[in-house]
Amino acid sequence: MNPVAGDGTTVALDRFLQSLAARDASLDTIRAYRTAVGAYLAWLAERGVDWRRPPRADLRSYLATLSRGAARTTVAQRLAAIRSFHRWAAREDLAPGDPWGAIATPRLPRRLPRVLEADQIGRLLDVVEAELDDAATARPERVALATALALRDRSLIETAYAAGLRISELAAADLGALDLRRREIRVIGKGRKERIGLLGAPAAAAMEAYLVDGRPELLARRHAARAAAAATTDLDPRDLPTAVYLNHLGAPLGVRGLRFRLDRLFRAAGLPVGVSPHTLRHSFATHLLDGGADLRVVQELLGHEDLATTQIYTHVSPARMRDAYQAAHPRARREAGR
Repeated sequence: MNPVAGDGTTVALDRFLQSLAARDASLDTIRAYRTAVGAYLAWLAERGVDWRRPPRADLRSYLATLSRGAARTTVAQRLAAIRSFHRWAAREDLAPGDPWGAIATPRLPRRLPRVLEADQIGRLLDVVEAELDDAATARPERVALATALALRDRSLIETAYAAGLRISELAAADLGALDLRRREIRVIGKGRKERIGLLGAPAAAAMEAYLVDGRPELLARRHAARAAAAATTDLDPRDLPTAVYLNHLGAPLGVRGLRFRLDRLFRAAGLPVGVSPHTLRHSFATHLLDGGADLRVVQELLGHEDLATTQIYTHVSPARMRDAYQAAHPRARREAGR
């Protein structure tokens, strides 16, 4: 339900969403903010409340309504959208400030990110190596495709873990952003900010093998399908995708396809339930810090604007904590009764 236009709420909401688009917010973010803020403004309008100066009692009532039957994460996300709207309105001199600043809102517990151990990363890579072995013994008509997909999967895992990329950044990776001589990949992260991701020797080798022996096979399938449909082999080169990662039809592999493929590999490797593509990014950051990398270097590699966001990875792993305890505590290694 859209808020009424009598007090300018519709206009304000539209302008707010336009400001998000101007800051290169994703379509998913804009859609989520439209839903959250639109529902909030509609709720206030139904009660005849001026959204610019809603009383505390109404805000508490809305919070209770919002919290009824919704997960805490959902409530937190919607409140973040609403507060963002009010801060924007204050900057635009449409309202005096953020009325939610004086309201106690539920806080999410600070949870440590799920991280894979090095041997679990190894098991994941063993799965894609097994895919390559299986591809060589596939039916003759499927060998080329199976090999191309296995080379792509190996490059996906190696690149995601080596550079700490988000799944959206993997999907958007472009051939023009690759520099294998320097082992670098340029990506556009949140807020349309560009950064350089570094590729270790295994990741660069996996990428090169995919680009030489895998991607051309996938691209040829797209070319053949287009040529058959047009009854000609004279296709416009501009029609060929420049995305690094392609699907089995030779089209760019989107976020949904990437997630489906990576989830399948996680299950095949026997990784814990709940491991996601983002877990590779968490593991990348944690393993760098465990290895002695400077926190600000990790911040730059992750593309975090705020160092506090990166600091969540400074948690000590249970194994390191146990080793330090065993080495330092005077009674840690003493047997019972002695």
